[in-house]
Amino acid sequence: MRNGSLPAGRAAMATLVSTEGSSPRATGSRMWVDAAGRIIGSVTIGGCVDARVIEASAQALADDAPELLRLELGDEDAWAIGMTCAGTIEVLIEPVDASSGDDAVLQALALARAEVDAGRVAVVVTPLAGDPRRMVVTSDGVAGTLGTSALDATAMGEARSLMAGGASGVRVVDAGGTPVRLYFERHAPPLTLVVFGATHVAMPLVALGRVLGLRTVVVDGRDAFATRERFPDADELLVGMPSELAGRMPLGSRSLVVLLSHDYKYDLPVLQAVLASDAAYVGVLGSTRRARALLDFLASEGVPPDQLGRVRIPVGLDLGGSRPEEIALSVLAEAIAVHHGRPGGPMRDRKAGS
Repeated sequence: MRNGSLPAGRAAMATLVSTEGSSPRATGSRMWVDAAGRIIGSVTIGGCVDARVIEASAQALADDAPELLRLELGDEDAWAIGMTCAGTIEVLIEPVDASSGDDAVLQALALARAEVDAGRVAVVVTPLAGDPRRMVVTSDGVAGTLGTSALDATAMGEARSLMAGGASGVRVVDAGGTPVRLYFERHAPPLTLVVFGATHVAMPLVALGRVLGLRTVVVDGRDAFATRERFPDADELLVGMPSELAGRMPLGSRSLVVLLSHDYKYDLPVLQAVLASDAAYVGVLGSTRRARALLDFLASEGVPPDQLGRVRIPVGLDLGGSRPEEIALSVLAEAIAVHHGRPGGPMRDRKAGS
């Protein structure tokens, strides 16, 4: 799903399921190799590892059987693919058939994608040994099976905890006294940066958000400002009454909201709508004096203190810059820190192991 369109017909799907060492690619990175040798995607950044995966993919197609490829990398091989030191990677290679309507692997990926497209999280569970099987755990229930009811029940509990947050990876679960290695892959909607106010600061903010892989949305009441010429990188431009648009938007735990209009008549009703949502980050451009006035007014309107505490005004980390690009960097740095539950301080101040 991450690495382009699926090939038609039979193909081998290679998934990076685990890494030991500092890898440039996250687990879940995929490569597809079809029967004609055509390749889509990559599990690393090329080099010897991808060459081994391509070779093993051709064999998996010939044997019509999955393989868990484990590669021990020395320092030289690790450096060649962007790892900073020696380590081990595991790649699960499975034959799939896009022309078949009942391929369990592709059905699971399609269901996970449908959940993500609807703004929901799904966890796909894959055994690392035996026949290709899939279980997909969603907010509405469970689809598929891993083979036994005991394994299904244990895996479902692990997947449910992962839905709330966490990284994809391999976990060992107990299935009736037998340890089983499973790969849990969390599929979630992308982080979305929602910017109210198509200002000169919003332009570099959206461009930088795109570089970071965020989905970006710009909202403004002025069609002369919210234009494709000014925001070529925006995924969506919304023109209309900002407070009404804010009230209709599905803002949730993967939404980073920034208000840049610097105008009370826009910011106050927008803030009221945003604070009624579960947005993960709420930042407002303004001075300390303006912050007091905004928060006092919202308090008088009945907004509870715990909601007011979510508002970050003045917005951003103190980087010392004043140019639009520097302000944008400051805002995104704070938003990403909040998303990861970090204070945004210097790395040198981090405790060992944190």
